[in-house]
Amino acid sequence: MSARHICGLGRLGAVLVLMAGPAFAQDMEAAPGGTLRLLDKITGNVYDLALSRGQSAVQGRVTVQLDDCRFPKDNPAADAQAHVTVMEEGRSDPVYSGWMLASSPALSAMDHPRYDVWVLSCDSGFVAPEVEEPENTPEEPIEEIIEG
Repeated sequence: MSARHICGLGRLGAVLVLMAGPAFAQDMEAAPGGTLRLLDKITGNVYDLALSRGQSAVQGRVTVQLDDCRFPKDNPAADAQAHVTVMEEGRSDPVYSGWMLASSPALSAMDHPRYDVWVLSCDSGFVAPEVEEPENTPEEPIEEIIEG
């Protein structure tokens, strides 16, 4: 196959991928906030940061800001997507600024020697129903299993 044919096949593949894109798009809804997890690789400490959109938290030498958080409209408990900016003390440019996916944290991971940050969830307003205790609880076991 010539280089010309390979180039043509590459273009055709790109066009097909772009055409299929909208078919897989999900309706996303913005959340008022979300939860990020920060790992200090030196101390081993893990911190869960519950932040509102636009809010930041300082932990150690970094400031973590949740710029935006979105979730699938038809399935609020599914994959969260968050835009995160991480600044480090003593630097003027961000250590990280971009979208992170809860289901694929390695896809757009922050590359830092000391800290890891990833998104856990967005606040979707979904509240799990309460589970009530049964009214009558037997005082003795219903059946005892004897192995032997």
